[in-house]
Amino acid sequence: MPNAPIAAIGLTLAMSLAVTPSVMAQTVASVGPGTAAPAPAYGTPIALETAQTLIAAALDHGRANGWRVAVAIVEPSGELVAFARLDDTHYGSILVAQRKAMTAARYRLPTVTMEERVQGGRLVSLGNADAFPIAGGRPIVIDGRVVGAIGVSGVTSTQDDQVALAALAALQD
Repeated sequence: MPNAPIAAIGLTLAMSLAVTPSVMAQTVASVGPGTAAPAPAYGTPIALETAQTLIAAALDHGRANGWRVAVAIVEPSGELVAFARLDDTHYGSILVAQRKAMTAARYRLPTVTMEERVQGGRLVSLGNADAFPIAGGRPIVIDGRVVGAIGVSGVTSTQDDQVALAALAALQD
């Protein structure tokens, strides 16, 4: 059976080529001209004091719901400004929170938007190692400019996103 591995590779290639046109059609159909407003411009990176206010609000929301969460605040470049986690939060959530925040900052959009695009068939995001298309990351916009982002991890992605939104609401108070 020396040709078995070659046959398997050929079959895999043939199957992927057969699927590619439908995937490409879904990708093209889900993104068209004029479908999204331009992203806001970058601003001066978030101040530590503001980042700490956001973290406190996120942790308060997590505690109020009995959720153990990790919260990361990054500047527009995606570099960490502040981080905290509640006791007994999954250690894996540390990096996930940071990746969500980094993605939201660098791409200037909520990671839930990227997640919805992937679920809708726009699979190219999965090929971008820099993107993390899972809800829970939100840009921080002050005076119409992206000054950073928040990333939350520890519960479901929907709940992570809820914590991020609750923290951002603290900026409006």
